[in-house]
Amino acid sequence: MSGSHSAAAARPLQRRAPKFTRSKRSKYMSTNAKFTVPGLNAKQANAAVQALDGRMVALIDLALTLKHIHWNVVGPNFIGVHEMLDPQVQAINGMVDNIAERIATLGGVPVGTPGSIAERRSWSDYSIGKGLVSEHLGALDMVYSGVNEGHRDAIAKAAEVDPVSEDMLIAQLADLELFQWFVRAHLESSDGKLSTVGASSEQEAAKRAANH
Repeated sequence: MSGSHSAAAARPLQRRAPKFTRSKRSKYMSTNAKFTVPGLNAKQANAAVQALDGRMVALIDLALTLKHIHWNVVGPNFIGVHEMLDPQVQAINGMVDNIAERIATLGGVPVGTPGSIAERRSWSDYSIGKGLVSEHLGALDMVYSGVNEGHRDAIAKAAEVDPVSEDMLIAQLADLELFQWFVRAHLESSDGKLSTVGASSEQEAAKRAANH
């Protein structure tokens, strides 16, 4: 379930974007389907469940990150950004529910408890606390890039084993890319330049956006 927070509260550990489709194997995750849908074998179902599990973790993380930004964004254009984020959270929570139910349909076990999510993440927490609109949106652009890249990776894996899961992830990615466009519209100049281009961390993206 996918950066850097405000300059004042930034952690020294750079957060890696949640683009990975392969979750850590642990006692919390079941990829061994004892049964599955007609037309798939156990190997195919397990591969699909593993790809979906990674996206469930990334999206749970993304929804919590968006709420954190919703609560901690300040400065000019505060209310517009504050109110922009809640519909994204609602939509992403719906995506999580759909992925979890698909995992269960395939015979897997969707595990979304806090400890399990923390264990299966391969990235550190979002690193900005209270911050300006520009800082948070710059960092959030990095977060969305990681999440969306991860969805594309999972789509490619699902295409090999389960077209239903593939279609679900494609539809989700269309919305996720739309949400990233909403964010980038605040970071783009009138001549089409994006302030976060070339940034390699949330903190760097936040700084570039603030200085844009």
